[in-house]
Amino acid sequence: MMAFLADWLNLLIRWAHMVVGIGWIGASFYFIGLDVALKKREVMNPGVYGTAWEVHGGGFYHVEKYTVAPKHLPDDLIWYKWEAYLTFVTGFLLLIVQYYLNPTAFLIDPSVAVLYPWQAIMISVIGLIAGWFVYDGICRSSIGKNTGLLAVAVFALIVAAAWGFTHVFSGRGALIHVGAFVGTMMAANVFAIIIPNQKKIVASLLKGEAPDPRLGAIGKQRSVHNTYLTLPVLLMMVSNHYPFLTNHPQSWLLVALVLVIGGTVRHFFVRHEAGDPTGQILWAPGIAAAGILIALYLTAPRIDPSLAGLKVSDADVLKITATHCVMCHAAKPTHDGFAAPPKGVMLTSIDLIRQHKTEILAQAVNSNTMPLGNETGITDQERKLLAAWIARQ
Repeated sequence: MMAFLADWLNLLIRWAHMVVGIGWIGASFYFIGLDVALKKREVMNPGVYGTAWEVHGGGFYHVEKYTVAPKHLPDDLIWYKWEAYLTFVTGFLLLIVQYYLNPTAFLIDPSVAVLYPWQAIMISVIGLIAGWFVYDGICRSSIGKNTGLLAVAVFALIVAAAWGFTHVFSGRGALIHVGAFVGTMMAANVFAIIIPNQKKIVASLLKGEAPDPRLGAIGKQRSVHNTYLTLPVLLMMVSNHYPFLTNHPQSWLLVALVLVIGGTVRHFFVRHEAGDPTGQILWAPGIAAAGILIALYLTAPRIDPSLAGLKVSDADVLKITATHCVMCHAAKPTHDGFAAPPKGVMLTSIDLIRQHKTEILAQAVNSNTMPLGNETGITDQERKLLAAWIARQ
């Protein structure tokens, strides 16, 4: 019953995370698109930086953006912040339910680092907090005044974090933490920089003082960072479905490629919305395509020549799966963490094993995702025997 309730809790939190995350991303993408689409008109209200005419859902909209702020604020000013806050809260709750409550299964891999559950959780929490302070310090330093240099520094920070996570956590635990690391930076940008700066501007207006334009510029800088990081962080959040990413021996390098691919794709769309000629921004999808080709090359399956001489019988395979798989992948799992076989996959007979050979190849042969956390201590030789048997099917 506890496993059943845990699954429902996981599902509901994941659903909530998706809903508020979509809301945050939608608002972020909309305002970045709006900002780059603003145009100066012959006649504009005092203090207006630019305006945009938009049509959506059968209606026409006229939007103005002030260079700093209007002289007087309306009573019904709309703030965009709760989507970001709730995305972080639900994401961290999901991290707790999925990883902190099951650290030996999802977070710890003894072949990477031998950790006690409390050590893994502490590394996780400290890593996320430290990431924000290092990132914020870089932005506040002289580096933050140079856009190109700042982009390189933030890129290096995330890749360094990815390298670190891959040397302490399981493959899936490492990449989900890269996503959480970046997501924490993004949410903290809203909570600690963008909204406080906007509140300071509002406070100045209410006092009849001229707001500091630097506050708006800093908020805009962090907002731009968030939009460029969105596509990479989304892929990190679904990476645990793809063991060729999570269990690659240089998965941190794949993270670097994902940052380049996602960032350049996002840049293309931002500049396209700004009205830049397509020919001038085609370099961005070109770099993204090159990044994808490199990732394909790095993750392409390699044939192990040592498999050719291995003799494996059906009985050998049944023995391996009985020892390492059926505790979870049976009609009634004996593993405490599962009330039903994950994804409905059962491996209790040779016919069922043959039916799911593709999943076994991906999860237990080409990667060490399964068994989870290698709780059963499957050996490399046993993985090779599975590979040899599958190759002959």
